[in-house]
Amino acid sequence: QVQLVESGGGSVQPGGSLRLSCAASGSVFIINTMAWYRQSSGKQRELVAQITSEGITSYSDAVKGRFTISRDNTKNTVTLQMNSLQPEDAAVYFCNAYIRAWTGTWFDSWGQGTQVTVSE
Repeated sequence: QVQLVESGGGSVQPGGSLRLSCAASGSVFIINTMAWYRQSSGKQRELVAQITSEGITSYSDAVKGRFTISRDNTKNTVTLQMNSLQPEDAAVYFCNAYIRAWTGTWFDSWGQGTQVTVSE
């Protein structure tokens, strides 16, 4: 089995910054694309940013220019640096990764979510 564990959520004022981290553990052999999603109350989960195993990144229009996704393949981690946060960025953020375990099974894995609050 594989697991994703997120950290780094919290509360900031508008214009502030937060850094989210996510680590994969367990029987990890290969990690394909890693991504961050978010879900706010009453809305569907949406893709925020993703990064391929080669380091190619893409962002939603809502966060482009403010958020940066990166990964460390040696540590099986993905990070989301969030700058110039606005109230509309408030949500539960989820880490996602497509992981192949040593058994050969592929898992579409999700973290437990971490809360980001943006308010005065």
